[in-house]
Amino acid sequence: MNNHFTAIIKKDGDWWIGWIEEVKGVNAQESTKEELIESLQSALRDMLALNREEARREAVDNYEEVLIIA
Repeated sequence: MNNHFTAIIKKDGDWWIGWIEEVKGVNAQESTKEELIESLQSALRDMLALNREEARREAVDNYEEVLIIA
């Protein structure tokens, strides 16, 4: 399954800053636009993995995973 997310990015002085609008807490700051995009991709992957682990841990056992498409 391919997920699509939107990065909001902008130049702020000497830095490029950005965040993923759909996932709170995914943000980055880099010296180039390309580095920023790579950092946002990495941070997004890490946050999604962390959220999955946390959701499964909280469910404990005897749960079902259902694909939801919005």
